[in-house]
Amino acid sequence: MTALPGLTLLRSGKVRDIYDAGDDRLLLVASDRVSTYDVIHPTEVPDKGRVLTGVSAFWFDHLGDATANHLVSTDVADFGPAAQAHAEHLAGRTMLVDQVEIVPFECVVRGYLVGSGWKEYQRDGTVCGIELADGLVEADRLPEPIFTPATKAEQGDHDENVTFARMAADVGDDLAEQLRDLSLELYRRGAELAAERGIILADTKFEFGLRDGDVVLADEVLTPDSSRYWPADQWAPGATPPSFDKQFVRDYATSTGWDKTPPAPELPDDVVTATRAKYLEAYERITGEPFSSWHAG
Repeated sequence: MTALPGLTLLRSGKVRDIYDAGDDRLLLVASDRVSTYDVIHPTEVPDKGRVLTGVSAFWFDHLGDATANHLVSTDVADFGPAAQAHAEHLAGRTMLVDQVEIVPFECVVRGYLVGSGWKEYQRDGTVCGIELADGLVEADRLPEPIFTPATKAEQGDHDENVTFARMAADVGDDLAEQLRDLSLELYRRGAELAAERGIILADTKFEFGLRDGDVVLADEVLTPDSSRYWPADQWAPGATPPSFDKQFVRDYATSTGWDKTPPAPELPDDVVTATRAKYLEAYERITGEPFSSWHAG
């Protein structure tokens, strides 16, 4: 966390620091912190936070006709007087957003059989209680994308996959169905655009909030941290292809024999450089613009 005198820090997560912006608004500041197995490494990845913010801003704009969202501005000039003293730090990595009542579930959509879904399928033939056909292999494309919600974990804990029925019991049938249908539509649109850029959107998670009773898309959206993107030309069923995220960090951390408890190991320069390059490539391929065009100060 970077101290920003004059701004009130409300909470700090693995990646984002959230500040009070007044008038029922927040500043979401995406740091360059990187974590594996829910533990933050002492080494940062330069520009990671700006990539996450830039990609989110792109998708909020691209999906704006499908759903309302909480984004107000990414321009430091709109963040208020107290933020101006920190303009260099905040530029490009900060979103001014409306404060909303966050729905306490991750709205996960899976288009491919991978990760925790693959593990459950191997064990039970299901993903979050949804029965799938026999004979699927790792990284198989599913016949249709599936909605598999998860509880939002407290900091340091893991999200827990749950059934749609569990989500509906907690938030009500109408809201659960609305979030499911909207999540599937947003995934479909995201996957279509990604495919045009030579990328597979394997899965993603959305967060939604309520503003005056209406559903709004919140937090980050379709970023390399909240989504699994694969290069389409490297995908084949049977093995998980490389992803546009912190895979280099995970691979290095695992190779050290680290036991996945704090403290996480320092990252060598080559891992940091390779990870930064992956994030920048993700930004440029998703948005179709050079990273240098994103207002980073």
